[in-house]
Amino acid sequence: MKPFCFADGKFIPTESATIHPSDLGLIRGYGIFDFFRTANYQPLFLDHYLDRFITSAEKTYLPLDYSRAELKSIITGLIEKNDLREGGIRMVLSGGVSENHFSPAKGKLFIFAESLIFPSEEKYQQGVKLLTLEYVRAIADIKTTNYTLPVWHSVNWKRLGAEDVLYHWNGWVSESSRSNFFIVKDGVIHTPDQHILLGITRKHLLHLAGNAVIRPISLEEVWEAEEAFISSTTKILLPVTQLDDRKIGNGKVGKTTLEILEKFRKLELETVS
Repeated sequence: MKPFCFADGKFIPTESATIHPSDLGLIRGYGIFDFFRTANYQPLFLDHYLDRFITSAEKTYLPLDYSRAELKSIITGLIEKNDLREGGIRMVLSGGVSENHFSPAKGKLFIFAESLIFPSEEKYQQGVKLLTLEYVRAIADIKTTNYTLPVWHSVNWKRLGAEDVLYHWNGWVSESSRSNFFIVKDGVIHTPDQHILLGITRKHLLHLAGNAVIRPISLEEVWEAEEAFISSTTKILLPVTQLDDRKIGNGKVGKTTLEILEKFRKLELETVS
């Protein structure tokens, strides 16, 4: 975490940021957040992330007392104050202190600047392993702060040498705990359409792919896919070469995966140039 954050309507030392112990974000796990990266001091795809954050606030009935222009100004100031050339910005809106300790209330806005840790180059070259998990994330289209199950389950991932999980329910896959999921069949990218967060990286990858297909995907199809990968703000596009104890395709990072990753990296460079 970087030295300065935005809280209580001003820039303060990050270590001084506080939240009420009865805030729903703490006692009920109710709140929203969003996270994006900076490159060359510029926030990447900021309007897309603000769209999602503002919509999440509306859908969770949490008042957001800042306009889009004000949020942009705060973010720009925070990047400058922390000299954040390459890093991350995390926006959090808590559930607030509720009279009945349950209903959404007026929450507290925090905006933090963070250092980033990307996956190792080895993971991009060799791919990663996912574990199947029967689960559907609650209100998946909203980026809530409730990650109780994957945080608890992550101890098991590390023990089994996995990067993350792949959620599925009634035979249909949806997403990873912090990433969108894709498969490649006959050189065409396919991605699930239900019970997912509409990722910003996912959005740009679909645009770059051009002929990608958004549809229900069965777990059986994943086993038979030529390639697979996950996408997120911090992973960008991470190849998946193993699911549980079975290889995806030939167990190696595929051509289509590498091509779309290269296109996205070029897009990022164009965005900050």
